Amino acid sequence: MTSTTQWIQLSMLPAVLFLVLVAWTPLAHGQSTSFDTFVNPVIPGDHPDPTLTRVGGDFYTSGSSFNPTPKIYRSTDLVHWEVISQPVSAAWSQYGDAPGGGIWGGHMVLYNAAFWHFFGKGSSMWFVKAEQPEGPWSEPVSLRVPAGVPGLGRDNSIFIDDDGRWYLLVKNGQENNFIVELDETGQPNGEVLDLRWINPASEGLPYGWAEGPVMWKRDGTYYYSFAQHLAGNQYVMWSDTLTDDETAWTVPQNLFESVSDRNSRIFRDPNHNAPAVTAPDGTSWTISQAYYGGIGGEWMAQGRQGILSEIRYDESGAPVALFPSNGPMDAPDLPSSGIPWAVPKSDMFNTATISPEWSFLGFTPTSSWSLTEREGWLRLRPYAGQNTVVKNDAEHSYSLITRVDFTPESQTDEAGLWVFNGLETLRAKLYSTVSEQGEPAVTFSFESTAYSVENTAGAVVWLKIERLNHVLTGFYSEDGTEWIQVGQPINVLSMDRSQPDFNAFTGNQQGPYVRGKGADFDLYIYRDAYSAIPAQHPANYNGITWGGNELRSILAGDWVMYAGVEFGAESESQMGLDYQRMPESLEVVAASAASGGVIEVWLDSLDTGQNIAGLNVAPTAGWTDYATFTVPIDSISGRHDVYVRFAGEEGAELLRLRTLRFVARRRVNTSVGEGVGEGLPATYTLHQNHPNPFNPATTITYEIPETGRVSLSIYDVVGRRVATLVDAVMPTGSHTLRFDGSGLATGLYFYRLRAGGHSETRRMILAK
Repeated sequence: MTSTTQWIQLSMLPAVLFLVLVAWTPLAHGQSTSFDTFVNPVIPGDHPDPTLTRVGGDFYTSGSSFNPTPKIYRSTDLVHWEVISQPVSAAWSQYGDAPGGGIWGGHMVLYNAAFWHFFGKGSSMWFVKAEQPEGPWSEPVSLRVPAGVPGLGRDNSIFIDDDGRWYLLVKNGQENNFIVELDETGQPNGEVLDLRWINPASEGLPYGWAEGPVMWKRDGTYYYSFAQHLAGNQYVMWSDTLTDDETAWTVPQNLFESVSDRNSRIFRDPNHNAPAVTAPDGTSWTISQAYYGGIGGEWMAQGRQGILSEIRYDESGAPVALFPSNGPMDAPDLPSSGIPWAVPKSDMFNTATISPEWSFLGFTPTSSWSLTEREGWLRLRPYAGQNTVVKNDAEHSYSLITRVDFTPESQTDEAGLWVFNGLETLRAKLYSTVSEQGEPAVTFSFESTAYSVENTAGAVVWLKIERLNHVLTGFYSEDGTEWIQVGQPINVLSMDRSQPDFNAFTGNQQGPYVRGKGADFDLYIYRDAYSAIPAQHPANYNGITWGGNELRSILAGDWVMYAGVEFGAESESQMGLDYQRMPESLEVVAASAASGGVIEVWLDSLDTGQNIAGLNVAPTAGWTDYATFTVPIDSISGRHDVYVRFAGEEGAELLRLRTLRFVARRRVNTSVGEGVGEGLPATYTLHQNHPNPFNPATTITYEIPETGRVSLSIYDVVGRRVATLVDAVMPTGSHTLRFDGSGLATGLYFYRLRAGGHSETRRMILAK
């Protein structure tokens, strides 16, 4: 099958440029320049009250989860993290279901050859045990409250001393700080250190709440650290002995270094630090929580994100943590072991057990979901009216896709995708339902705004939400290839910014959901390779800046990374029947008023990963004159972190980059539930443009069963031809082009295909 890609603008035709030799090098994680530095957050999305433990060459972190079920993350380099288990089941009878409720704190440690996870629920402390961090975990056990301690609180941590004795650091109320020794069963043994002198009410509570206490030991010195409150200073004091004698401890001081530009930092209030850990090279590190600063707190509702900082000690033993930079920081010299960047991952639901990356929302009985009743699908049944599985809404751009099998019976029946706030009061939703007339419909809504269109796909429908900053756009499709836009884009700024009660302590969440009736979900994709990837939102980078909606100040050697890009797979043996796609080319939208440059594209890491493309961006008419450049690529499958490195004239700005998008091969669908295969088109076909409505560009695909002359033109509502896209002899196959309507006025237009005696016309809307 022949397939070509054309990129058409009314004013210019960008040059088709070259592909450098694709080379495959066996991946040697940890040996690439892409791992020498990192940009915070290393755990994007909500990761409050973090704790940190080192066991051999592995590092583990956990923390508060509140209503979503908690997670344990693992890393080998402190930069790349993966979710490995959920220590507390959503089916635990005491979990509860209320925003801001659920699990507070959470610290996993290795003690007496067993893994223990301590956490708070309500005003009580609990622990669970496992033989390995991946679980399975035991049922929760409640801790007894020792005499003289007014409760154990919930925002606590564990410290294990060199002599094998271990302790619970207790915070219960503003005035109350205690260190409670534990016995071999994990229960308090009666020995208590009273540290209420840290924050006495009689002295005006000098350290706010003095909450989230953690402790570590280095060179025989004990370090005790606590947070002022959920977004204030972080303090540390130290002593040569573990005692409750105030005179043995130094006066608490700020843990983080003082910086003159604090208010301009993206993460300006790191606190609630984990205990520091020492890496094999002797360096010391901690993870803290911090809200994304932004302008007016506009991204506060993404939660308290996981920030990595190095701690350095002076000759007196005083520790100072490096304040989070707005740019790259030096990474620990540790191997990543192939763990990808910590963003939500695609899930094809092809396993018998649910991935620990998914959380349930509050108490959820096991009878309300299944991965085995229909192989390859996640079945969700409403519990108390609805049901969902969720992941952190972690970044400022993505493209969510699911395929749902659902037969609604009333307007209150819903199945689809949603993004919602921690208070669970603001919800952006794209879902299958029925209209007021009882007809199948797809609805896209947020607060009082709702758009609804006829669902022509039937019970099995594809849904997609694209996010670009605070704007969401909804689409649906019959086959996951040709997408129809549902209404207009919706601005969800009110959901993303700071809200009452600090958004109930929880950042935004995203995932599939049902209401009223159960539904089956075939897949969940977080970042689709075949939707536009905005260049302005890399997960990690070195060099470059961005302004407006593009990357700027790109110099030779700079690089950026986009995490969790899902390419799908071509064959059933690779990925089942879920997302059968294969890229044939890469397109980038770029501009250059200089000499231009080369864009290298790598998978998973620079230098040691797979180099899939090299694309020359030629000069355009100016820095604001953007053109689309394309390059063919070899087959890629699965999920990858996509690295882009820039080459060209040293010391000069090379280009500006707006978007990347991989173009999929055209495939022929057979029937629902069956595979798809390569083949020549059987008929002349003109597909609906995507997106539609569009501004200012859209993609048009057509298929011809035999070589011949093809005409494809654009007409306005009075029949005047405003653009000719194709007027040439074209080979058999599927052909895709991109039309730029920036020179046209807002309105309704028609595009007409004429080939082999066949004529077909479709409508499209340009909405500026």
